[in-house]
Amino acid sequence: MTRIIAGDLGGRRIAVPPKGTRPTTDRVREALFSRLDHDDSLRAARVLDVYAGSGALGFEALSRGAAHATFVESGSQAARVLQGNVKDLGVGARARLVREKALSYLSRATDTWDVAFLDPPYDIARDDLAAVLAVVEPRLAPGAPVVLEWSSRAGDAPWPEGIEPLRSKDYGETRLHWAERIGADQEGTETEDGQSGSVAP
Repeated sequence: MTRIIAGDLGGRRIAVPPKGTRPTTDRVREALFSRLDHDDSLRAARVLDVYAGSGALGFEALSRGAAHATFVESGSQAARVLQGNVKDLGVGARARLVREKALSYLSRATDTWDVAFLDPPYDIARDDLAAVLAVVEPRLAPGAPVVLEWSSRAGDAPWPEGIEPLRSKDYGETRLHWAERIGADQEGTETEDGQSGSVAP
C-alpha cells in the first residue's frame, strides 16, 4: 500500500501491484508535487500518467486539484489494481484507464493534456522511451510540464524537439527530469522578409 500525500484525498491509501512495477517513493512524490503546486500547474489540469502502475502520480494530481487524469498501463495485473484504486477513491468520473501499450495508444490519441508524468521501467531501451516521448509531445498544451522518472544511471533524457529540458535531480537511484512543451511564444516567428527568427526580448 502507498498513501496520497496531500489534497482532497490526502491520507487515503491505494493498493500497489505485488510485482512488475516500481512505486514512486513518498520522498520523490513530495518533491515532484511541491514544485507543481508552487507553479500552480495542477488546478483544473488534464493530466497524463504513462506507465501508471498503481496510479499514484495521477491520483496525487487529482487530489491536488487536477480536473481529469488519463492512466496508461499495459500490464494486466497493474491495470486491475489501478482500476480498483479508481473505484475505492471514488474518482471514476475524473479518471480514464487505458489498458494498452503507451506507444500504441499515444500514436493515435487526439486528447490534449496540461501535465504529463512518465515513469517507465528503468531498463526500458532509450530508443523505445524516445519514441514514446516523441508521440507525447504533440498531445501536450503549450507550456505543459513534463516529468520523467527514470534511473539516475541512465543519463540525460531523450527529449524530442518541441520539449525543452529544464532541470533534473537525483533521489538515490531515481532521477527526476523536468521539461516543458515549448509554447507558441517560444517558437520561431516569421520576420517581414519571410525568414524564421525569434521574438526579441
